[in-house]
Amino acid sequence: MRTRTFGGRTAALLAAAVLAAAGLAGCGLKSGSPMVDEVTPGKLGLGEPLKGASLTVTSKNFSENIVLGQMIGLVLKAAGAEVLDRTNLPGSISAREAVAKGDADAMYEYTGTAWITYQGNTEPIDDPQAQWEAVRDADLKNGVAWLPQSSLNNTYTLAISKKNNAKYGLKTLSDVAELARKDPSAVTLCVENEFASRQDGLPGMEKAYGMKIPAGNIQKMDAGIIYTQVSKSDSCLLGEAYTTDGRIKAMDLDTLADDRRFFPNYNAAPELNAKTLAKYPVIAELLDPVTKKLTTEVAQELNAKVDVEGQDPHEVAKEWLLKEGFIKEG
Repeated sequence: MRTRTFGGRTAALLAAAVLAAAGLAGCGLKSGSPMVDEVTPGKLGLGEPLKGASLTVTSKNFSENIVLGQMIGLVLKAAGAEVLDRTNLPGSISAREAVAKGDADAMYEYTGTAWITYQGNTEPIDDPQAQWEAVRDADLKNGVAWLPQSSLNNTYTLAISKKNNAKYGLKTLSDVAELARKDPSAVTLCVENEFASRQDGLPGMEKAYGMKIPAGNIQKMDAGIIYTQVSKSDSCLLGEAYTTDGRIKAMDLDTLADDRRFFPNYNAAPELNAKTLAKYPVIAELLDPVTKKLTTEVAQELNAKVDVEGQDPHEVAKEWLLKEGFIKEG
């Protein structure tokens, strides 16, 4: 299950995350394995500017973030570095603390997660660039450096099967609110437990859109089951979804626009230990071209390879970097 952390979490969730991070720190982050791929510079890493460097990459424990972490590792390896792979850490807090403390050097993080969860703000910033700048500036004191963000925005949406949407023609969350007013029984919704109770989840969305979904029309279940239920069942007209999830396209779903911009922006950007970036500033030149190519559509494609086709995240990342010409096989 994907770990997502937001403002408005329960005290129990926060305590669990902090304990997980403390346990990880206590064991000294000893897990991980060297990247042994025989990769060489393509468009990136010519002259192997990182030869002699020993760097560690990390990620959270859901498919997209693992793929992104593998991309960083492969690009650094092609540029000559020895790379230790410590991706797939349990939860956001663990990976974040690893970078902040210097147990890891780099990962892809999401601006909304940083702004709300790590930096303690309660209101997102509407403009994605302004939010990234605010996150970057606030993290200077934490020893964390941010490189420019991608247009990849892994935020929340509601999904509906194209088959069902042929009847309703829903395009926005405002359309859902209108349908709920006109025909409350029509709007059945499947969500995760957390989303159902957080103010930046279902309760806040209902308030922002003047939407009222009868409690009896809401079912709670694991994220993976939601997609199947929305696609193949009549019990969930709509389901909570992530905008970059590969199952959206694979299961022939429509996603609804957040026309009132309720949900925060979760643009992916490289987050580095500040001392690492100061020592190896060339990392910015290596990762910027990769980040510029990362869109929500690209993420959907890559995530589908993992979550729908069952491919290995490392191989998915490598295949994409090779296809884009960023690295070459050694």
